[in-house]
Amino acid sequence: MDKNEMRLDPLTEAWTIFSEARPIPPAFGSVHGQTSEPSPFMAGHEQHAAHALHTAPGADGSWQVRVVPNRAPIVRVEGEAVRRSEGFYDRMDGVGAHEVIIEDPGAAALEELPLADIEKVITAWKVRMLDLLRDPRMRSFCIAKNVGAAAGARVGHSVSQLVAMAVVPSLLARKLAVARAFFEVKKRSIFEDILAEEEQVGTRMVYENNGFAVFCPYASRAPFELAIYPKRQCPDFHGVSDQEVAQLADVLKTALRKLNRALDHAPYNLMLFTAPTRSGRADHWATIESDFRWHIEILPRLYFRGGVELGTGCWLNTVWPETAAEHLRSIVVAE
Repeated sequence: MDKNEMRLDPLTEAWTIFSEARPIPPAFGSVHGQTSEPSPFMAGHEQHAAHALHTAPGADGSWQVRVVPNRAPIVRVEGEAVRRSEGFYDRMDGVGAHEVIIEDPGAAALEELPLADIEKVITAWKVRMLDLLRDPRMRSFCIAKNVGAAAGARVGHSVSQLVAMAVVPSLLARKLAVARAFFEVKKRSIFEDILAEEEQVGTRMVYENNGFAVFCPYASRAPFELAIYPKRQCPDFHGVSDQEVAQLADVLKTALRKLNRALDHAPYNLMLFTAPTRSGRADHWATIESDFRWHIEILPRLYFRGGVELGTGCWLNTVWPETAAEHLRSIVVAE
């Protein structure tokens, strides 16, 4: 009899349906060999984005990491962060900032870079976030990395994006509400309990060092989904120490290389969630220093989402996280 099971994500309270009834071949293949337009982010093409917001030098004296404004931003710094009514509905200007972090001047992927250069990418995320925090209109920040056309990447170059918004988006708001409610009852962080459970059970753990743990979430939304949790309680990504930057570089490099080996360089989305600014009601954020923890999710994009998933809000997964984690642990990646 084919096995079926439903699992609840404790952080988002969303269900994932696991089923062996219909093994589904991936709809999207390897990102290797995908054709794309010549990259405007290569070294020598700086004229396409002449205004650099941040640079980190490379070994040869030129730049290694470069941050530039997105030429087609989804939000802009111009406008007022004021909600206005329009009949029954609310609207506001699309206020925010949208930046591109160019992770390498050449064609190397993030996980192919030396650890020191991956640290420069992570530091660029932090530096730009700290700079944007000076604008009191900015409420929330997100780091997103799209790899492969199926994941929304428009260029083949290794880049990530920083989006600052004048609102708290719904997914982050849901996580914040769940974390706050859990802390009110348990007097401890839900992230602490999730991490303790994963470390105790061990079957979904993939990799860890002194600062971070990588695991396949209990209610994984897609085969080989990964979560990266810091071991130190901190709601804000921009609060990472230099030591944690080095430790995060290690887990990112290892996790992505294992994922590439397991899925033959499948497209994926990497998303970094961090706490919003503490504006507005002071009592609303009374426990956020203890209840919320910044974290990263890596979601392989192997399939289209079908009507059942869209209609129910549930994810459909054909690979249990314990199976995925066991396979990932068995993969040895060279230093």
